[in-house]
Amino acid sequence: MSSYQAIVKEGLWTKNAALVQLLGLCPLLAVTGSVVNALGLGLATLLVLTGSNLAVSLIRNKVSDVIRLPAFVMIIATFTTCTELLMKAYTYELFLILGIFIPLIVTNCTILGRAEAFASKNSPLPSVIDGLMMGAGFGAVLLVLGGLREVIGSGTLFANMDLLLGPVAANWEIQVLPWDSGLLIAVLPPGAFLITGLLIAFKNMIDKQLDQRRRANKPVVTGSKRVRTTGEIS
Repeated sequence: MSSYQAIVKEGLWTKNAALVQLLGLCPLLAVTGSVVNALGLGLATLLVLTGSNLAVSLIRNKVSDVIRLPAFVMIIATFTTCTELLMKAYTYELFLILGIFIPLIVTNCTILGRAEAFASKNSPLPSVIDGLMMGAGFGAVLLVLGGLREVIGSGTLFANMDLLLGPVAANWEIQVLPWDSGLLIAVLPPGAFLITGLLIAFKNMIDKQLDQRRRANKPVVTGSKRVRTTGEIS
């Protein structure tokens, strides 16, 4: 597997920020009551993560260890501010709904963690790909969680998508369940914890099945083997 394939696999699956590293859970659980909220936060996080990874990689050899972390935080804060201004300009109503969780992207451990663990040690192209894949993996979990909570809690899917995509998405709402209000717990914090836990369990189950399949397909080495024993045998 090439290095770029490994980066893609790690970002989307094996080191998924939400399901494996369990980072960024505060916004993950707080604003994923609908698909539009999840998509808005996911895109914002993806933009900040990719931009900050690129910037950190470009300055990695020019910043001393003494000011490295403050410099990384300033870079992340700059991209977060730019994203916030873009949302205020083009998706103001959605920005108001997401509220404090857009500025709080600065404190998202996923972004600072990738800047420190990957971007500060690699060239720009791998760092950009890492940011894209980590952001896409985190955003995918946001979307799945938002979709499940919206369907179970409200009975709809893709409601209010025009807040993010404009008038073209005004009629995208789908009435999935035959009632207007579903299980209230799904759109409340306890529901977010429960569904996130189920998603983590589902991923672990898939990983276990894949591991068992790899073990079953592993060729058996036949023939004589030399065994070397050390120590005393009583």
